[in-house]
Amino acid sequence: MEAVTADRKIARPGWTPKTVPLEDSIAEARALPAGAQGAVIVSVASALLMWAAFTPLDLGPLGWICLAPLCLLLRLERPTRAMYRSVYLGGLAFWVASLQWMRLGDTSMYAAWGALAVYMALYAPLFVWLARTAVWRFKLPVTLAAPVVWTGLELFRGFFMTGFAWYYLGHTQHRFANIVQICDLCGVYGVTFLLAAFAACAAELVPQSWFTRLSLLPASGPANVQTPSARGRVVRIGCCLALFAAAWVYGVVRRSGVEFPAGPRVALIQGDFECELEHDEARWIEIQRTHEKLTGEAVLRQPDLIVWPETMFRWPLLETAAGVTDTELQKAHPRYPVAALRDPNIEKRLSDLAQMARAGLIIGLSGMEMDLQAVRRYNSAVLVQPDGTIGQRYDKLHRVPFGEYVPLNDTLPWLQSLTPYPEGFGIDKGRGVVAYESQGYRFSPIICFEDTVPHLVHRLVAATTIETADGPRAIDFLVNLTNDGWFGGSNEHEQHLITGSFRCIETRTPMVRAVNTGISAIIDGDGQVRNRSRKATEAIVVGTVPLDPRTSLYVATGDWFAGSCLTCCGFLAVVGLAPRRRSTKQSFVAA
Repeated sequence: MEAVTADRKIARPGWTPKTVPLEDSIAEARALPAGAQGAVIVSVASALLMWAAFTPLDLGPLGWICLAPLCLLLRLERPTRAMYRSVYLGGLAFWVASLQWMRLGDTSMYAAWGALAVYMALYAPLFVWLARTAVWRFKLPVTLAAPVVWTGLELFRGFFMTGFAWYYLGHTQHRFANIVQICDLCGVYGVTFLLAAFAACAAELVPQSWFTRLSLLPASGPANVQTPSARGRVVRIGCCLALFAAAWVYGVVRRSGVEFPAGPRVALIQGDFECELEHDEARWIEIQRTHEKLTGEAVLRQPDLIVWPETMFRWPLLETAAGVTDTELQKAHPRYPVAALRDPNIEKRLSDLAQMARAGLIIGLSGMEMDLQAVRRYNSAVLVQPDGTIGQRYDKLHRVPFGEYVPLNDTLPWLQSLTPYPEGFGIDKGRGVVAYESQGYRFSPIICFEDTVPHLVHRLVAATTIETADGPRAIDFLVNLTNDGWFGGSNEHEQHLITGSFRCIETRTPMVRAVNTGISAIIDGDGQVRNRSRKATEAIVVGTVPLDPRTSLYVATGDWFAGSCLTCCGFLAVVGLAPRRRSTKQSFVAA
């Protein structure tokens, strides 16, 4: 047998061949990470499970385990090859599939669909990076690190760039009423934390042999996997079961013995008009007549309040600066037909409609303000009292990026040229919340996707609470005016309703929703849908609002829980960017 030489030559593409000591080449081989196959498998598995947990399949129990495959990556000390890229692609697959309804409004929305999916997919590798920092820098259990990071990132994406608070993990549990009642303590984020903890615990119970089968470990060299001790596994399981039991018991107690006093009788008017980016003014009369016909049918059932969906009264309601003539306004803004906008028949039509119905009327329309310097346009709602008096206008606060405005358009006007929208596209942001009062009831309007934003709704309820001789009095219910006619009868309708129902639990405030193309509904303070329509059809939903006498800690304290998780994420990001000293330990057995 020939003796083994001490040195050998290694040639690599693009490298100059050189002589390398054999012991160095062996060390180099052992240092090679596992291939990308395992990371792809677990990333795609989590994406598929999470997609199935939401609509259209709506398999809520999968919400408890959908993060488990992804959490396996947190237990690896050595990342696999292309791990973060694989995780990103898994996240992208989830968001492309989940947001496919965005493309239905107009061909130009394909770009918005892709852009939002590309952005949202970034949160998957960010989660893995931050949670791995917690596990391997601070030796925290995956069962703790994963829910803290995932919850904090959900809060962040609900705020950042006006936020996108859809497809929170906690939303998968909407059909399990007792579990979701903790939302009045810490928002939907509490449910998310509970589900993420269970998934992470399941990941920590996976034996190391599975890592080999999933190709998550390198073929040679040390394979350090975070492995809980027997006692540690018992502690993790016990903590998760205790959290589940506490949430369940709280939900049972919170719901037991509660009586919902009967509030006003409402009629929700639902037309069935598909929307396009280019508004066809020739259809305005048809839209108006349809909603007036449905209103006439609803009046036969004697409602106290009638609600039209968002922007279904097509003529704008104009306010102009005092002391400025129409001639001056027309000269300052030649693009706008000032005389037509000033038409007194617009307000008269609203007043006559309420008087004929002998009911309060909440109408979704376009608000417009005009002075010599600027024209401001709003997505608005107004209350018309039964005597025909038109009340204060509410202007939408939470605008949808690229749907209702172009971000940074004021400072970077050239961005407009990169969009399919014409010059002057978009609406202005409203100035504040509004509380209406009619026939002894107080209520506040929210428009379109505002019912999906936790922090906006709980702040609205807090801001509209007034002091009375009998103590603080909050609004009696929320009124959501929505136009989901952009989404062609897709699962967006169900997901929007589900997301909005969590606002009712968080604030212990019932909600009525009038939605063009549906789903219109009455939701109680437990988040349960009492009355609802079918989607993609004309409908009238009539029912009594179930008032809720309970108060909410979440309204009083806000996002204290999720905010704490987000603070931890910020700290982990700083630590993760700092240089790391090499560890000489060959294994990590967690307590």
